Amino acid sequence: MDKRELIVALDVQTRAEAEARVKLLGDAVDFYKIGLELYTAEGPDVVKAVKAFGKKVFLDLKFHDIPNTVAKAVKSGGKLGVDLMTIHAVGGKAMIQAAHAAAAEYGAAAPKILAVTVLTSLDQSDLADIGVKDRTPAGQVEAMAKFAVANGANGLVCSAFDVGGLSPLLPAGTLFVTPGVRPAGAAVGDQKRVATPAVAVKGGATHLVVGRPILAAADPVAAARAIRAEMDSL
Repeated sequence: MDKRELIVALDVQTRAEAEARVKLLGDAVDFYKIGLELYTAEGPDVVKAVKAFGKKVFLDLKFHDIPNTVAKAVKSGGKLGVDLMTIHAVGGKAMIQAAHAAAAEYGAAAPKILAVTVLTSLDQSDLADIGVKDRTPAGQVEAMAKFAVANGANGLVCSAFDVGGLSPLLPAGTLFVTPGVRPAGAAVGDQKRVATPAVAVKGGATHLVVGRPILAAADPVAAARAIRAEMDSL
């Protein structure tokens, strides 16, 4: 992949707020993430609204259900024209394969399926709490990443710090989407493992997801362009 892509997280509560942010950022941003908060509030219409601006959409709903249900959800996303969609790798082999097959029905316009391995809000103690006691976060990410890609996932959602170790282990063309990206000096928020844009790109990230550092900036357009410039300089 020649150009890394910047994705702005539309972590707002209404379609009106989302549309206002997209209008404000204009041609500074071409890709937006719609997650659980916004999608639960506004449904498919907010995806259609963002697509109407000519933008790409990363639908981050992290599907985790029986294979048939996930396949139908992926098909629904495909009809909306979304570009990236997330599933949980722990959903199992059949679920991942079903998601891949459902997406493939859209041919060249197929949404790319991204597997979530370990949420960036989790650290070693959190993994122990849910029964993963024999692996570090990095070890768990590696195991689940190999498993997901082997069964049809196009890429992964993972910490920027994990990408460098994963990329040699996975096929060329694997997508690495990294949330928890913060410019140097920005507040960490609820993320425990974060990276600057430079660290993420150098590690091999193909897509950087940035929310508050852009949307909450005094000048969101300037903030987006600064991050984009940092990405392109590497």
